[in-house]
Amino acid sequence: MSRRKRKRQGTASGGWFSRAAVTLLILAVVGSGVLYAILGQYLHSEGFRKLLSSEVSKVAKVDGSFSPFRWEGLAVDTDHFDATGHGMIRSIRAEGLHTEIGLSGITRGVWEIRDSNIRRIEIDIDARHPESTPTTETPAPSSKPSAPTHSWLPKEFEVQGLDLRDILIRAKLAEGDLTASGIQVRVDPTGGKNAYKATVDGGTIRLPSKILPVVHLNRARARYQNDEIFVTDATASMFENGRINASGEWNLATKRFAFEGDATGIRCEDLLNESWAKRLTGTVSSSFTLDRLTDKTVARGSLNIENGVLTALPLLDSLAAYADTRRFRILNLNQARTDWRYSQGEITLTDLVLSSEGLVHLEGTLIIKNKQLDGRFRLGLAPGTLASIPGAETDVFIPGERGLLWTPLHITGTLDDPKEDLTDRLIAAAGMRMFDVLPETGEKVLKFTQGVIQDNAPKAIETGVEVIEKTTDVVREASGILGNLIGGQSPPPPAPAPAPQPPQQEKPAQQD
Repeated sequence: MSRRKRKRQGTASGGWFSRAAVTLLILAVVGSGVLYAILGQYLHSEGFRKLLSSEVSKVAKVDGSFSPFRWEGLAVDTDHFDATGHGMIRSIRAEGLHTEIGLSGITRGVWEIRDSNIRRIEIDIDARHPESTPTTETPAPSSKPSAPTHSWLPKEFEVQGLDLRDILIRAKLAEGDLTASGIQVRVDPTGGKNAYKATVDGGTIRLPSKILPVVHLNRARARYQNDEIFVTDATASMFENGRINASGEWNLATKRFAFEGDATGIRCEDLLNESWAKRLTGTVSSSFTLDRLTDKTVARGSLNIENGVLTALPLLDSLAAYADTRRFRILNLNQARTDWRYSQGEITLTDLVLSSEGLVHLEGTLIIKNKQLDGRFRLGLAPGTLASIPGAETDVFIPGERGLLWTPLHITGTLDDPKEDLTDRLIAAAGMRMFDVLPETGEKVLKFTQGVIQDNAPKAIETGVEVIEKTTDVVREASGILGNLIGGQSPPPPAPAPAPQPPQQEKPAQQD
């Protein structure tokens, strides 16, 4: 075959391949156009809007739908998403929604949801006790999607970035209402199917607690995967200088969670009522854990007060007067600490210690349930403190460790009206001692006898009764301390005791 003939055949062969390539390219372009037209037609259909409504409803376990979509290419806007539910989430209202649909995930069987943002979202939650929440399963959303035009079209969604610019959460808890507002959240995918990371910025959380009503959220970072939320770190502030750091995890399927952290920089006056804020100063810090590993939520931790000072207490003034010293007027606490536990409305304080070196030491356990008190303590006082109360330092208090005189103390009653058993024991000891030795005369009188009482005995007895009354006032004043430190009212002044009546002398029998 001649060289010219072979060249003509090669040219023909090359031309055929070129024409085939061009044809394939044209078919690809046309096919892409047709595919795009099919996809575009479906995206603009009611079926796609209902499919997206159904998927969001399924994830949130509510029944909801989007308002009509407005498309510009593959970008879509809608005015709102409204939903109601019968489980923990009772309603959702999202306003100002924007997103873009990516087509590259079609080969993986998903619609890509890109660069989504929501201007504002409101969520109502009811997380009260199970008896107040319907136990039936959440019904399937009623807005079922229409069947896709083509069976090969995806039915799942993959979120690739979401901005929630203003979140408002209203939650009903067993302890009261909680509100979180002004929160911003950024969500991004992170390795693995349905795995995301989130950054939370700002916001204010109003708690049902009277002790800690408002928390300002600074920042939190979390991950979500397989129905589990892992909070890697979270920081918040409260009051003027208080700060909270926390981390933990929450299983949405089992509703079990466990968090831990610490709170620092809180002033005593931030936690106490107006009256007690002037009487107790210092800085509070506490570690804490919060978990629901069984059927009830439990919080526990260890609390400490640094640089604690008790002042302006009538009790301290009374002790200073009885002990004839100014040391009790301002009480510097070298120890003020306790381990605490809270569950189902019950607070338990264990290893509680309030101490001023060499003067006063209180240690024991206190249980508070529905404002009812049950406290078991040991109270230590410096020798000489109650020396002016007859029998106090011999019959009620006994010498013990730290060079103090000790006695058991039982606290009962309520936060607003605490009771204790020390008063009666002091009164009884003072009364018995009064009849051992009359304070004015020093004359001994036999108990339970018919002995003749001297003329000056009524005045001596009156003096002894006054001592008992003063003792009663002092100890009743002391009984209000613990209740008020944890939120009770300031102790009312003791009611004035009735004036003592001199003993009536028997009239001599008339002579016949």
